[in-house]
Amino acid sequence: MKELGEYLKEKRKENGVGLEEAAEDLNLSRDDVENIEAGNIRAFRDVLKLKVMVKDYAKYLGLDPEKVVDEFNDFLFEHTSKISLEDILEAKQKKEEEEKKIVSPYTKSTKKHFNIEKLLKLKPLFITLMIILLLLLVIFIYIKIASERKPSNRNVELMNVRSEEYEFA
Repeated sequence: MKELGEYLKEKRKENGVGLEEAAEDLNLSRDDVENIEAGNIRAFRDVLKLKVMVKDYAKYLGLDPEKVVDEFNDFLFEHTSKISLEDILEAKQKKEEEEKKIVSPYTKSTKKHFNIEKLLKLKPLFITLMIILLLLLVIFIYIKIASERKPSNRNVELMNVRSEEYEFA
């Protein structure tokens, strides 16, 4: 931004326009024009508003506003981007090259990737198994309770013997 600001300042001076005159003609404060020319982007809260100011300033100086805005956008991209364009393109190219490689069991990557599609395919199977286990558990419990309620043959014999002992004539 500093280079762009210096370029705008040079053009203003070449046109014989004073700083205060430019600020007045553009309906900007003198500080705004000075900060644009100094490349002080931190003096502005709104970057989009700054972009409009730079474009209007370029028009005012008789420059091609689209070229000046392109320079501003390039600066803004470099200033705000954490990953350079070269790094992005290099990573994309590397990924494409890896996809083109022939994959065999011996050269295949050993990294396990989480695949949600496989998990979704296994979900009905898992639910079915859980239902079957639950039904088996219910049947087991029912059989256990039923066997405790039903008297065994031994108990029936003891009851018959006791009743015979107490028969009254």
